[in-house]
Amino acid sequence: MIEWRNLYRGLMMGASDIVPGVSGGTIAVVLGIYERFIEAINGVFTKEWKKHLAFLIPLGVGIVFAMWSLAGIINWALNHYPNQLMFLFLGLIAGVIPFLAKKSNYQETFGATHFIILILAALFVGSMVFVNQDPAGEAITEFGPSIYIMLFLSGWLASSAMILPGVSGSFLLLLIGMYPTFSNAIHNLVIEALIPLGLGIGLGLIVMSKVLRYLFHRFYYQTYALIIGLVVGSLVVVFPGFESDMVLNVFSIIFLIIGLLIAYGLGKVEH
Repeated sequence: MIEWRNLYRGLMMGASDIVPGVSGGTIAVVLGIYERFIEAINGVFTKEWKKHLAFLIPLGVGIVFAMWSLAGIINWALNHYPNQLMFLFLGLIAGVIPFLAKKSNYQETFGATHFIILILAALFVGSMVFVNQDPAGEAITEFGPSIYIMLFLSGWLASSAMILPGVSGSFLLLLIGMYPTFSNAIHNLVIEALIPLGLGIGLGLIVMSKVLRYLFHRFYYQTYALIIGLVVGSLVVVFPGFESDMVLNVFSIIFLIIGLLIAYGLGKVEH
């Protein structure tokens, strides 16, 4: 039976995937569906493929619709009110950490190795704040064989990151100069660019989901330590700093609180 509730979950994941620095995987954690999301992608190739597609199809529709319909709004917000938008996501991300800690039962299950993994993961993601994030660049509008290959590899890289909590696929596209092309292709439905991007994204999701499924099955609590570290580290990347205008800073704090409340509410319902 189709899980229609996944439409709104997909909308939230898709909206977050547009924002450089924010991961759709993190939102999946907020929503309490991360492990099931990984299992469903792997389950497409098993005898229970119908059940897993019933989970994935509405989720995928929500993600794609959000990325298409909200790309313009998100980009407008990033251009006009970047701090307030990032504080909203900062609240969402920070709000999921208590639920992750509770789910991992860290007080009883974590040892020195787990905390080392957590710290290293946080440092790895946090270090991305020192990388140049200048989004300047023009979208590619003329296509050829080399561009198709580049789009395919970009989609693979972005989706491999997208599925990891705390690691932003849009951020990686920004680093390699492909974010303007990615955003333009989705917003304007440039089919010539979307096909190789989509193929790369699909393959990246399949490969990375298999890696994560193996880690969950063999190293469950170590994997949760890794995820918590990735989420904690992403707070550093997403935090935009404060502005000189005190009124705008007040609005930023309000949006931070809204994000925390949304995460808390979703956590209560979903977890």
